[in-house]
Amino acid sequence: MKNDLIEATVVKNIYSVEHQFQGGNDMSTTEPIRNKWKLEKFRNYYRTVSPNERNYLLIVTGLNTALRISDILSLKWDDVYDCAAHTVKSRIKLKEKKTGKTANIAVNRSLRDAIKNVVSDCSAPDPESYIFTGRGKNPMNRSTAYRIVKRAANYVGLTSDVSCHSLRKTFGYFAWKRGVQPAILMSIYNHSSFAITKRYLGIDQDDKDKVYLKNNL
Repeated sequence: MKNDLIEATVVKNIYSVEHQFQGGNDMSTTEPIRNKWKLEKFRNYYRTVSPNERNYLLIVTGLNTALRISDILSLKWDDVYDCAAHTVKSRIKLKEKKTGKTANIAVNRSLRDAIKNVVSDCSAPDPESYIFTGRGKNPMNRSTAYRIVKRAANYVGLTSDVSCHSLRKTFGYFAWKRGVQPAILMSIYNHSSFAITKRYLGIDQDDKDKVYLKNNL
């Protein structure tokens, strides 16, 4: 009985570690980055503290496209850059791995500038090469992407509930704060109701917190 308990505990711990490095926290507990100051410090970590244009682009891509990390890591240069014309494409079009649906994303200024900086650091990119590479010509794995995100998060004091999925949620959280219509956010995240979107982005909890903070009895 004791040996069985020890074995079960070891297996549970191994699973926990493996799960963590496959992409971080459970998506239901992963939180968006709500503090604008911390978000700026987090985003610029690989610019100002530990310069690495590829890592910076990984974070900027997540924050500005709301793509899942699996889709980001599958991006090739041909998806974002016209190598013949030497220009960043105006749109990213890809088939999402999880849903099978086609994403059609406008490339904004922040993302365009980040792509340009990576291109300028290398020779003309191969259109069929992955943007975020791991060993050889293979795409970066999720555990490496997770460590890149966590390192920047830890630097600014975001030590819990932040993972690669936080980038996707942060996009929606700040879009909502800027007044983007609920129907548009629902469409971006493929949610059937805004109630689901609010819980997903942590907006529901924000609304509850306001009640508690204002209701001083």
